Parts: sequence; C-alpha cells; structure tokens
Amino acid sequence: MSAPHAHLVGVAGVGMNPLAQALLAAGWRVSGSDRYLDTGQDIAVIPKLQRAGVRLVPQDGSGVTPDTAAVVASTAIEADNADLAAAARLGVPVVHRSVMLARLCEGKEVIAVTGTSGKTTVTGMVGFLLEQLGDDPTVVNGGVVVNWESDTAIGNVRAGRSNRWVIEADESDRSCLNFAPDWAIITNISADHFPLDETRKLFADFAAKVKKALVVPENEVDEWMGGWMDECKSAPPLIQSSIHPIIPSLALSASGSRFDYKGQAFHLPLLGAHNAENALQAILLGERLGHPLDRIAGALTNFRGIRRRLDVAGTAGGVAVIDDYAHNPAKIRAAWEAVAPYYTRVLAAWRPHGFGPLAKMHDDLKALFTEMGKSCERLYILPVYYVGGTATASVTSDALVAELAAAGVPAELVPDYDELIRRVVGRARPGDVVLSMGARDPDLPALARRIVAELASSRRTQ
Repeated sequence: MSAPHAHLVGVAGVGMNPLAQALLAAGWRVSGSDRYLDTGQDIAVIPKLQRAGVRLVPQDGSGVTPDTAAVVASTAIEADNADLAAAARLGVPVVHRSVMLARLCEGKEVIAVTGTSGKTTVTGMVGFLLEQLGDDPTVVNGGVVVNWESDTAIGNVRAGRSNRWVIEADESDRSCLNFAPDWAIITNISADHFPLDETRKLFADFAAKVKKALVVPENEVDEWMGGWMDECKSAPPLIQSSIHPIIPSLALSASGSRFDYKGQAFHLPLLGAHNAENALQAILLGERLGHPLDRIAGALTNFRGIRRRLDVAGTAGGVAVIDDYAHNPAKIRAAWEAVAPYYTRVLAAWRPHGFGPLAKMHDDLKALFTEMGKSCERLYILPVYYVGGTATASVTSDALVAELAAAGVPAELVPDYDELIRRVVGRARPGDVVLSMGARDPDLPALARRIVAELASSRRTQ
C-alpha cells in the first residue's frame, strides 16, 4: 500500500512549509503549489522543500488527483483558488493546516506554545533546549531556529525519535483550539487579531484543553486566569511565570541578558527584555519536565535565536542592520526598545502586511510611531504588501506617513526596496542601527542582507 498523498496550497508559507516537512517525516507523499513559484520569485525555502522531497507543481489544480488523501490550506487561501476548485471537483477533502498538524500529533506527548506575541521564539527555545537536554523532540515551528538552519535545511522543523512533540499553535485564526496538548505555554495576552475580551476568551478555551500543566504570565492570573480557574472544573495546574513587571536581577546589554531564577544564573545571548521573558517561560517548562536548572542554563547560552526575530544581518561601515518580524504595535515597540539603547541613531523601516491590519491598527500605530519616531533619525514606511484578494484599501501607507509627518515624525514614504536601500545608504553613519521590520512579504528576509551589502560596497568606494 502506497503512502498517503497530501497536496499543500501555498507550500512556501511560514505555516505551510513546516507542515510539509512534518508530513514527509511522518511518511506521507507531499506535493505543493505556491503563487511565488508560479511567478518565478527567488524564495530560499522552495529549493530546500524540493530537496526534502516535496513535489512542486503549478497552482492550477494539477497537483490534486483522485488518489489525493487531503488538500491542505490555511485561512489565507482565497476561496476561488484553483487547487481548492480541483479538490471540490474530485471530492478530495480540504483540511486546514492546523487540523492536519493536530492529526500528526495524535498519540504524541504534545507541548504547544501559543500567545499574542513571542510564540515562535518560545517554541524554538523549548525545542532547542529539549534537544540539547537529550529529549530528542520533534519540533514544528513557524520560524527558523538559527542553530538548525543549513544550506539544505530550512531550520523550522526538527524530526526527533522520541514521542515528545513541540509545536507552535496559532491564535490569529483560532486554530490553536484544534490542539489538546499535554503541556502548554501562553506567552502573553493582548489585543491583536481580536479585541482583548475576545482574546482572553480564546486563550481560556485553549487552556481548558491542556491536560497536565500550563505556563502563563503572572500578570494575567488575577484578571484572566483567576476567574477562569474558578469556573473551569477541568483546569490544568498552573505554572505562573514571574516575569512582570520585570524579571528579578535582569541585566540587559548589547550581548543579551542575564538574570537569576531560584539561585541559578542564566545568560541569553539575545537582545531585549522581552526575550528574557520568553526564556524564563521556556525555563519554567523545562524545569517542570524534570530537567535540572544548571543544565537548562548551559543549553540556553548556545541558543542563537530565530531568523527574523532581532536577527543581526550584519555590520558594515560601523552601521548595524537588524531584521525583525515586527508587524503590530507591541512587536514593533519590543524590537525598537531592544536595539535603540546601544546605537547612536535609529533608522527604521517598516512594511504593513495588509490593508486590513493597517486599518485595524491605524490608531495604535500612529500613537506608537509618534511616540518613538520623534527620537529616530528616519522612519521609512513602504507600501502595503498586497498580492490580490478582496481587501479594501481604506487606509494606505502614504496616508499614515502624511499624518506622522504632520505630527513632527521624520517619516518618509518609499516606493520600493531599491529606493529604501538608496536612502538608507545615503543617510546612515557609524554608530547607527538600521531596523528592518514587517511580515508576510517573502522579499523582506533578503532586504536586511541587501542593505548590509550596499553599505559595505558604498564604504569601499568612498
């Protein structure tokens, strides 16, 4: 009997490509289509997926056949997609990405990480620590763990031999509710994709599914978890993260953070207080799983971070270039505050990841950029990332730039990456940091490296 076949729509996406790798590791035959493949865009994950065993096909329905067991799609796929039409015509079931991952998790000891922010980093930290500590877990993450990245491996999936799985569970489309994990971390709770009350209810519903123990920020216990615990008879034991307002003895520097927990000293070689908070949650879970704190501390010093999370692309001519996935106000603030103290000036660049999110976050973005932008050298804002669909352009980048400029922020609209690089190279000077931010656009990861290369080239010719 041949292995089952799954066809993944949008296989290069940050949620879909790790699933493709997990399916391959589980013995499935996997094909995938992607609009970026059809347009010939150079995306690093595509050849790596192909080398891993994914059969790449055009997004025209040809990848779906009568013997296909499932067509897998995410919430982002439009209803008129040709692959979905082919599935309907052939009677092939369409399965949400998270549902398929949940099926792979059946019978496993699952550690799920969710939350409004930080879940990719914490998932990577937990997976890396457990690997280093000998648990040999399978890890399925939305971001690339730098330690696991290579010329052939994407680095967001690790196929282990034990029964322990570590997964990132997305809250943006409520798909975290498709999992009933043994252990879980809720990194934090804030309004992003949903209003705050709705977000709290979502995470309460998720928490009710946890079987053994849950790590949750201490500041959430009284106003959210406290009331939920009173009502929920099946509540798992809580591990409260003592991370607010600050971690005791937290010391931040350009080389990362140092802090103590239960008398054990920890050093995390990543920028930012928020990353120290992320680390403490991973430490708490590792401790609950039975690992000694001194061994956890030793492993943590070797963690090199997540690609596009305060990712230092390089330094040229005394100018540092740092790339981050920050796309909402909380994440932009965290990234900005993490890097600003160690550089003379900040040149920030940000690309909105959709018209809908920009409209929804407009007021908060305007307030944040007005506050932080007045202390930066330049804030460059790119056009909204848009690849078609039904979104309404009710708020645009140029409108936001005009509002910020009127408020005294040195904000500029830049039409494309080439122009952005030209302006950055012309303005940056030794001691500055260039902070590149944004989500979804597959060209963003290459932007920071392009800036480093152009800075180096310009300095050589001066």
